[in-house]
Amino acid sequence: MIRVAVSMGDPLGIGPEVVTLALASPAVRAALRPVVFGDRVTLGRAAALRAVKLDAEIVQVGSLAATPTHEAAGASALAAVDAAANACLAGTAQALCTAPLSKERAALSSPGFVGHTERLALSTGTRVAMMMAGPRLRVVLATNHLALADVPRKLSTAQIAFVTRLAATELRSRWNIPSPRLAVCGLNPHAGDGGLFGDEDARIVAPAILEARASGVDATGPWPADGLFPRAAKGEFDAVVALYHDQGLIPAKLLDFADTVNVTLGLPFPRTSPDHGTADDIAWRSKADPAPMISALLLAARLARSQTEKGRT
Repeated sequence: MIRVAVSMGDPLGIGPEVVTLALASPAVRAALRPVVFGDRVTLGRAAALRAVKLDAEIVQVGSLAATPTHEAAGASALAAVDAAANACLAGTAQALCTAPLSKERAALSSPGFVGHTERLALSTGTRVAMMMAGPRLRVVLATNHLALADVPRKLSTAQIAFVTRLAATELRSRWNIPSPRLAVCGLNPHAGDGGLFGDEDARIVAPAILEARASGVDATGPWPADGLFPRAAKGEFDAVVALYHDQGLIPAKLLDFADTVNVTLGLPFPRTSPDHGTADDIAWRSKADPAPMISALLLAARLARSQTEKGRT
């Protein structure tokens, strides 16, 4: 059975609750063997709060007070992620599923931290991209966590082409889509409308699509984003390349919030996460919904199984 390393998430958020609830799901128990990295006492408290049995292998990471400071909570969440990722690199787990953490709290002990995706890329020495994968829409981001004002100057033809090629490669290798169809969003309204609304689409985005096509990728665009997403949701494309965070994540989460999973492309192992944050306002109040965590765990196992099977052929 596929072993999935699971990081506990931020102890001040809903991570421990959704982890323990998800691991009690019959669908999860049938699909994978979880190995949870975090604090045993915190996980036990979460299981007791939600009245579920915590029946999983737990790897204790550090120590944690019953009521940790914000800095300690952030440091604990990061340490669990690092330990779980190391298990995947060592081959003792085949996939990583991360519960949500607080970027603000994590940055208190790790200045410069901006997200799981960037940290995993750094620790594995790989170039990665973020995908939101749902039942009706897959969206890959050309840029991740940036201020909107920084997006135009950070975009490059090389980066957009790289993300488009990477998405096609992973759709073939882990999603078993032999000839993936990629659609690339325009940056400006109406994809620039022939230069009326900026020149980035013609100057940066269109050459990236040509570069991706030259390497054998079925990529088209740049498409006006407002018209593209309805087409993609109806199945016309296998994935959309969005050029900035909210351009891609708003439609993905609007369509299928509970079933959309954050996937990191480009790592040597599959990595998934639910598509929500720590939800501090409902943490430890028996209100957290485990459905997104269940979806993330099931997809992690599925992607790892596909990769394993391809490795045997």
